[in-house]
Parts: sequence; C-alpha cells; structure tokens
Amino acid sequence: MTGDGNPIEAACRLIDEAETPPGLEALAAAAGFSSSGRFYEAVPAALGMAPGRYRAKGEGERVSVAIGQSSLGALLVAASAKGVCAIALGPDPEALLNAFLKDFEGAEIVAGDAGFEALVAQVAGLVEAPERAADLPLDLRGTMFQRRVWAALREIPPGTTLSYSELAARVGAPRAMRAVAAACGANRLAIAVPCHRVVAKDGALTGYRWGVERKAALLAREAAHEPGPVS
Repeated sequence: MTGDGNPIEAACRLIDEAETPPGLEALAAAAGFSSSGRFYEAVPAALGMAPGRYRAKGEGERVSVAIGQSSLGALLVAASAKGVCAIALGPDPEALLNAFLKDFEGAEIVAGDAGFEALVAQVAGLVEAPERAADLPLDLRGTMFQRRVWAALREIPPGTTLSYSELAARVGAPRAMRAVAAACGANRLAIAVPCHRVVAKDGALTGYRWGVERKAALLAREAAHEPGPVS
C-alpha cells in the first residue's frame, strides 16, 4: 500500500510498474478488496475503461490504420470510433505496423473514410510543426494514473521541458518517478501526448520510445518553429 492510502491507485501503480500484466487476484490484494470480483466491480472508473477493454487489445472494435512517410521517418496513425488511438514514428513502417497489430490484435482493421484521412493529415502536420496545438479527438487507453500523467504532459508548453521529478510533482506523486517514467513509456500517441518534452534532471534526452534522435528533432522544431528532416 502506498503512502497516499488510495487502494485503487495502488492497484493502478502495480499495473504501471509490472513487467508483465498482473492478474485480478494480485490487483485485488493490492487494492485491499476481499475478492477479485469486488475489484472488478469497482475498478472501471479508476482505469478509465472496463477491465475487459483494458486487456482485450481492441477486441470487437473497428480501427482504421494508415502508414506513410514523414520527415521523421515512417508514421503510423490509427483511430477507433472514439478518436486517434495510436501515433507511432520509426525507421521501419513494417515494424510499426507489426507492433500496432500486436497491441490491437483483437480489433478489426478497416479502411479509413474521409474523416480518418483528415485526422491523418492533422497528425502529419504535427510532425512537421509539433508546437501547434491540434484539437485531435484522442482515444486514451490507460490507467487513471497513466491518464493523469498524460494530461500533465499535454499541459507542458511547446518549446519547454520538464524533468521526470518535476512531472511527478505535478501529478501529485513526487516519489513515483519510476511510475511516471513508465507512464511516459506507455504512451501510444507520439506528439499528441508530448512525452518528448520530458528530460532527465540534467537535461539529457533519454527514454523516448520512438528514438532519441526524433525527440531531439521535435524539441528543436518547437524551439525554432522550423521543420527539418532527421539526419
């Protein structure tokens, strides 16, 4: 149990920090419930979604996916009925697609309509000018704690950075730097949820799932307001 005495947050942090997803029995013990059934009844509001949806990897959902090229390499954009659920960057489009399909292996992948194409265009614009505040509909999939961290990330002004300890303090968990870093690493929405604006205490650019060189490029673009290719 953590010092804040919140059993649901204790369970959320167990999910955030675990190397493999814990079972309901472990989560129920962490949250102080007498059974996994009681936990299952109480947890949807804390997770931000029903536990089944948290584990189902898109099962029963229709998700549109597009892959193209940007000045930061390959770009993957995916959207559910709720909004953009994935934005990924990398050198290899096939690797991006395979990673996405693993995360959403239960979903039905469908062709995008005109509305989806407009979302893709908005995302592509963010790659070139990440300082722009895009009003994208987002489908954020995570625990309450992760969503709190992601909300704090979206409040960091373009062209500025925070350390992990500063971010932890902003979400009211100053001693939970590891959990905050894990929440940043769990972010599936590159640029839209700007985890590239979090740096080490000494200013070093570390811990970016889409490559430190892309993190540096995004920060440079925000500072200069000028797009440019990654070398």
